[in-house]
Amino acid sequence: MTYDDIAKVNATLKTTAVKGNSYIEVNQRIKAFRMLFPEGTIETEILFMGDGVITMKATVSVDGKILATGTAQEKESSSFINKTSYVENCETSAVGRALGMLGIGIDTSVASAEEVENAILNQEEKHTCAVCGNEIKDGKKTNGSTWSAKDIAAYTARKFGKEMCVECAKKETT
Repeated sequence: MTYDDIAKVNATLKTTAVKGNSYIEVNQRIKAFRMLFPEGTIETEILFMGDGVITMKATVSVDGKILATGTAQEKESSSFINKTSYVENCETSAVGRALGMLGIGIDTSVASAEEVENAILNQEEKHTCAVCGNEIKDGKKTNGSTWSAKDIAAYTARKFGKEMCVECAKKETT
C-alpha cells in the first residue's frame, strides 16, 4: 500500500458537514479499509470499564501485522445516546481513530464526524439547580414529550427567578 493508494480511496469517501467543516464518518473509513485490504482485520478490546466510563482500543492489522491502533473513551452520562449505547459509540470512535492513524479519511481531520458531533454535544451549556446544586437534566412533560435541560432552566428562571431542577421546582409550587 502506498500513499497514492490511500489518497485515491480517500477521494471516493463521502464527507459530512459538522459546524461548517467536512468530516468523514467511520462507516466510510471502514469501507475504504475494506477496499484497500479486503483480508484485513479490525479488532477492538475494552481497556477499562467502570463507573459509567469505558476506554477501548481498536487494532487494525493485515496478515497479522499491526498497521495502526486507536483509543477512545466515552461516559455513559455524557449524552442522550450514550445512556443506552456508550459502549458501541466508544468502539466506533476507537475504530475511526485507528483507521485515521492509518491515513484513511484524514484529508480534513483525524476526528470522525461522530466524534466531532459527540464533542459538541458534550460541550453544550450545563445548567445547575440553584436550590440543590445538582445538574438540571432533561425531563418528561405530562404529554410524554421531553423538556430539554436548557428549556427547564429557562422556564424555572422566568417563573421562580432562578434555575431549578424539576424536583425542586415541584417543591416550590406545593
